[in-house]
Amino acid sequence: MALLRSSLQDQLDEITANTRKLVQAERLAVGERAVEELFATGIEERILPVGSMAPEFELRDSSGRLVRSCDLLAVGPLVVKFFRGRWCSYCVTELEAWRDLYGQLRERGALLVAISPETQRQSDFAVQQHGLPFPLLYDPGVKLAEQFGLAYTVPEYHQRYLRSILVNLPFLNGEASWRLPLPATYVIGQDGRVVFAEAYADFRVRPEPQEALSTLKTQ
Repeated sequence: MALLRSSLQDQLDEITANTRKLVQAERLAVGERAVEELFATGIEERILPVGSMAPEFELRDSSGRLVRSCDLLAVGPLVVKFFRGRWCSYCVTELEAWRDLYGQLRERGALLVAISPETQRQSDFAVQQHGLPFPLLYDPGVKLAEQFGLAYTVPEYHQRYLRSILVNLPFLNGEASWRLPLPATYVIGQDGRVVFAEAYADFRVRPEPQEALSTLKTQ
């Protein structure tokens, strides 16, 4: 009998459980505070909603090639996955889940891009290490993420914590702002309109890829 693949959220919850076993409570509290404060800003209520026209974009992939949203939408619907970076185990797990479902995505005639503020060099490492069949695009200073309502600045106390675990965002992102996007999943129809939009202030929570796939018709 074939084993059922666990849901993405089950995999993410396992990361959280393991982290809580290994990391001291006072250090965990730093991340908890940052999540609570970010949620309290109301950022989840301000993300670009379903029914909106998605911003057009031109971003470079890990090989330096310019990727245009208009060219992608000429082929089919587009899944846009915003993520924090390859340093985030939750993001990597989510990207791998999309990697494993990429065949189903293509069967529906859709394409996928994943977008982060990390430099092309960091994205190239991620593509190679995790065997990703879709492009990782570089969003300098999270300027595109800001147009989707996803951008925020990491507070100074959380910056200090991230540096202490060797996550130096100015180095990884190639600029000094300490800005990140909320992890988010969008589906954009060929008319440029948003048909699926999910983002959470708690980086440990992500929508199931199947929810986004369900908005795409099988070809």
